[in-house]
Amino acid sequence: MGLLGLNKNSKFKQGYYKCINPIKYIGKGPIVYRSGLELKFMLWCDKTDTIIKWSSESIVIPYYDSVQHKDRKYYVDNYVEILEGDITKKYLIEIKPHKQTLQPVTTKGKRKASLLYEQLQWVNNTDKWKFAKEFAKKHGMEFIIITEKELN
Repeated sequence: MGLLGLNKNSKFKQGYYKCINPIKYIGKGPIVYRSGLELKFMLWCDKTDTIIKWSSESIVIPYYDSVQHKDRKYYVDNYVEILEGDITKKYLIEIKPHKQTLQPVTTKGKRKASLLYEQLQWVNNTDKWKFAKEFAKKHGMEFIIITEKELN
């Protein structure tokens, strides 16, 4: 792991994002994307006129990790304020590949280690998402998960 958690060995596209419209960005420090999907979403936020404000990994939600049986912190991928008509709506947004938003299934030929990893990730993600939904509702926001299907 490098600076700000960038992983040189990651199979995902990673780097630092430079704002086109920095007046809209309300986060602090360098903007890090950890996948091509996150980069695509950041570009959309930056270029879309109805996006009033946005940030990356600026909202931290405490949650209970039922796999490791301990309290942890969830850094939500993005916070966005969008002008929808004459109403400003606030969203907490998680960016994930569609496959990771579905409960893993056992398939013939899948290695046990791969299936176990996918199942643990699924439980951990659903723990985070449950707390994120509650946090968003309590703070007048909506929590949504965006995949490559929405970003195409």
